Amino acid sequence: MTLQFDDAGQLRHLLTLEGIPRATLLAVLDRAQAFVDAGPDGNATHRALLAGSAVCTLFFEPSTRTRLSFQRAAQRLGADVLSFDASTSSTTKGETARDTLRTIEAMGVRGFVVRDARDGAVAALAAAAAPGAALVNAGDGRKAHPTQGLLDMLTLRQALGADFAAMKVLVVGDVRHSRVARSDLHALRTLGGDGIDLRVCGPAALLPDDGTLRGCRVGDDLDAMLEGVDAVMMLRLQRERMADGLVASLDDYHRDFGLTAARLQNAAPGAVVLHPGPMNRGVEIDDDVADGKHSVILRQVANGVAVRMAVLEALLGPRAP
Repeated sequence: MTLQFDDAGQLRHLLTLEGIPRATLLAVLDRAQAFVDAGPDGNATHRALLAGSAVCTLFFEPSTRTRLSFQRAAQRLGADVLSFDASTSSTTKGETARDTLRTIEAMGVRGFVVRDARDGAVAALAAAAAPGAALVNAGDGRKAHPTQGLLDMLTLRQALGADFAAMKVLVVGDVRHSRVARSDLHALRTLGGDGIDLRVCGPAALLPDDGTLRGCRVGDDLDAMLEGVDAVMMLRLQRERMADGLVASLDDYHRDFGLTAARLQNAAPGAVVLHPGPMNRGVEIDDDVADGKHSVILRQVANGVAVRMAVLEALLGPRAP
């Protein structure tokens, strides 16, 4: 048994997409698509799936999209939702995250959606969790953001079809500091196998050297890297996580790595543009691209609710025999 799986091979926690079997990823995507097809009001049976369960969004780092998306997902499944804000909690008095988790567990809460600025923090909490508790990593440091990776895969599948091996996907920008990029690349390699064309473009100072880019074609000429791609995954320039000097200026960054409508013409005619948000408009992406016909950014947000419903159901719903 690994930390993520129980003895029966079913998900116990969702901490990373690295190492998760292709069949498991596809099962979550299929279930999420069923929730999408059911519409925003869903089916009455959906609201019974987690009735009587409680889910706590345990966020030690600010969030808008992810927190609200998980809360909406839990509500649509009929769960009670508790919202934890570190800035107004006992953590300001010195309480540890582990003691906070155990305190909330003692209130009968089984599901925890955790965000933390520290690499590996969510896995450490999962290792300390009580039997029967389930943790979802809603983003930890630079390490992983698995539900964002899953919703990006669902969005790509809707736009380009189910054959990931046939896709040409370009990830652009600050990969070094991006937990989203790491989760996306883990999922794309698993789903696309040897056939997928993975490309990464960014300044050398913002590209990692830890094996994240394994199997990717890497370059710093955005116009050349865009040639013929089916999907462009833009990343936020994470100025709060980087040391001074990694980027000369925002204007220079936009000149070299900003996605403009003119540049996007190098991609395939039906190419789609993704961004995990929040966007630095005019830095990594221009308004006419973010709001243009190629953009599926708002579809990513909508898909996030369905994906998180599928994950919460898999972790907290009735266990398959």
